[in-house]
Amino acid sequence: MKATIEIEATPQEMREFLGLPDVQAIQREAIVKIRNKMLVGIESSDMVELMKLYMPMPEQMLAMEGVQKTMWDAMMKTVELSTSTDKGKS
Repeated sequence: MKATIEIEATPQEMREFLGLPDVQAIQREAIVKIRNKMLVGIESSDMVELMKLYMPMPEQMLAMEGVQKTMWDAMMKTVELSTSTDKGKS
């Protein structure tokens, strides 16, 4: 059995019907803040300020380097263990 129901309503009416919160004011506020931040970056002729919008912060880069070093060290220990085990078998 197949049943089809058609509801003619706007997105706002459906959100109200389903009891979802009205977040339009918060969305407008967020868009204004994002827009202002982008315009400030665009108006700036300083390349460093422009790159800050698109590049991670130095602290984040240091954290990533730490993760990479940890992974590299773990991989090298595995390689050392496997080569020492292989030498013992010969």
